[in-house]
Amino acid sequence: MSIKRIYRTAVRECGNLRRNPIYLFCMVLFPILVIVFFTTMMKEGQPEDMPVGIVDLDNTATTRALIRKLDAFQTTKIVRHYANVSDARRAIQRNEIYAFLYFPKNTTTDLLASRQPKISFYYSNAYIAAGSFLFRDLKTISSLGSAAVGSAKLSALGKTEKEIRTFLQPVVIDLHAINNPETNYNVYLSTTLIPACLTLFIFLITAYSIGTELKFNRAKQWMKTAGGDIRVALLGKLLPQFLVFFTIFLGYMLYLYQGLHFPHQGGLGSILLLCLLTVLASQSFGVFVFGLMPSLRMSMSICSLWAALSFSAMGSSFPLSAMDTPIQAMAQLFPMRHYFMIYQTCIFNGYPLAKAIANIGALLLFILLPLLTYKNIKKAMLHYVYIP
Repeated sequence: MSIKRIYRTAVRECGNLRRNPIYLFCMVLFPILVIVFFTTMMKEGQPEDMPVGIVDLDNTATTRALIRKLDAFQTTKIVRHYANVSDARRAIQRNEIYAFLYFPKNTTTDLLASRQPKISFYYSNAYIAAGSFLFRDLKTISSLGSAAVGSAKLSALGKTEKEIRTFLQPVVIDLHAINNPETNYNVYLSTTLIPACLTLFIFLITAYSIGTELKFNRAKQWMKTAGGDIRVALLGKLLPQFLVFFTIFLGYMLYLYQGLHFPHQGGLGSILLLCLLTVLASQSFGVFVFGLMPSLRMSMSICSLWAALSFSAMGSSFPLSAMDTPIQAMAQLFPMRHYFMIYQTCIFNGYPLAKAIANIGALLLFILLPLLTYKNIKKAMLHYVYIP
């Protein structure tokens, strides 16, 4: 295998990258756009000032105080008062508000008389994040209402402040969010959604760059430049793409951990290794798929499907352990699953790389996949005729 032939093939590929604007868009512009879009969209960490309505048929000092406390929460913003429940419900259906709090008549009177009035809150769970946050705020306000009345009664009975606190909250919860104390959703989502998008681009560009050799009738010229050795041809073709994708991937990682100061316990070595393995595994998977089906259309379709399924199979949004056993087994066939496990184990939690040796080994196996199909690619380049 000649270094000179690999160099000539790589130079030829650089010419292809320069002439075809799709490479510029899919290898540089779109990945940068995805990185900027997701990291800026959730830059506050959590959604803030989500619109909430109020139906206050009691309209007393107590209910107004509770409404002011609800409006003071970071994630909640009172935008409108409604005359009845039906109007508020229609506002939720029109997506004008995400939730509303309902105080029936005589709420305060019943509270003071210990008759357990029903304070209702309604929220839309069509948006999981919004529904979860507003449920927490609305439930807190409902609890504060009864606590305020209970505190006033106990104080009237002569109880001390310490006794009142012990009665109202007999168990104090000491909550710790490990490694992400701010519960920053940007940390959860940008570290998984963006790499999944980047691997999608790598899958597609790898299959596209090989398939277009057939489509534009350049396959024999490509093989001639590589001296007829398909291994040289593939190395020369993928080397310039690897340098671009690796730079983008590494820049994304450094932007997260150095620029945005995302929590990370692992060092630079773990980040470099993860970038290297992910890019190489993604390129190798694209080569493998094209070798299985030497068709531009079919290989890109399979790569798109595999990348789309990675968003769920990696186990970041829904735990893989809660999925069916066959799905758990199939998830190991996705490079993003192993990326996520290495990131979670070695970078986010700071464990040594030895703890993720199985996932590192899996990515290395993905890198070796082209060995199974490169002969089929050579046969396609020399003998197949492109069919639109």
